[in-house]
Amino acid sequence: MQKLRSLTFAVVFYAWSVFVSLVILTPLLIAPRSWTAAVFGLWSRGIRFLLKVIAGIEVEVRGREFMPTTAALVAPKHQSMFDVFSQFSLLPDACFVTKKELLMIPFFGWFAMKATMISVDRGGHSTALRKLVRDAKDRFRIPRQLVIFPEGTRGDPGAPGDYKPGIAALYRELELPVYPMATNAGVHWSRKGFNLTPGVIVFEYLEPIPPGLKRGEFMRTLEERIEAATGKLLSADSAYRPPQAPAVAP
Repeated sequence: MQKLRSLTFAVVFYAWSVFVSLVILTPLLIAPRSWTAAVFGLWSRGIRFLLKVIAGIEVEVRGREFMPTTAALVAPKHQSMFDVFSQFSLLPDACFVTKKELLMIPFFGWFAMKATMISVDRGGHSTALRKLVRDAKDRFRIPRQLVIFPEGTRGDPGAPGDYKPGIAALYRELELPVYPMATNAGVHWSRKGFNLTPGVIVFEYLEPIPPGLKRGEFMRTLEERIEAATGKLLSADSAYRPPQAPAVAP
């Protein structure tokens, strides 16, 4: 039954996404950016509705008092593609940092550029960091919420995080608060594909980290808050299965 529900959701998810892309977003390529952002929110809310009615997955948002409404950096734990989709319906005007290869995808890339998302070359090192900071400053000409996943890529629930330097560069150069976010999304929407498990996906916004900390202190604080809160969400989730330790040869 779980596989059938996952397959059904995948089919309807793509149908909904194609409809939004062709019927609504494509004509808006010549409209103001804010219109595209509004449709992204509609698309995201549609995905949440489909998760509930098809896959039996609810979405709960905690820490609403910490959700940014003006210019801020948002640093979520990354376990599932839904971590991205969800923020369009939760934040007022989300802007994402994404790998440049995604901009080459037809339609998706066009809409991402229209929404002025920030692309990065993961192999660009210092050059990529300078571009990231430059583009972020440009996006903050209006109050937006810049979402950057500190780990850079999705990880399995319970796996230790590998926090990258991009968030530290933005924190230092932009002098804005950073809002960490914990989640258990990967338990209910797998890191790869559409393996769905009924339950409750929680997105928990945490107390913001004020600007001005030294790089090392900032990175420790960020990782400790995200990992501790995520660990609590996982331990409270009955569907969570801790990763198995590798077998040790005798």
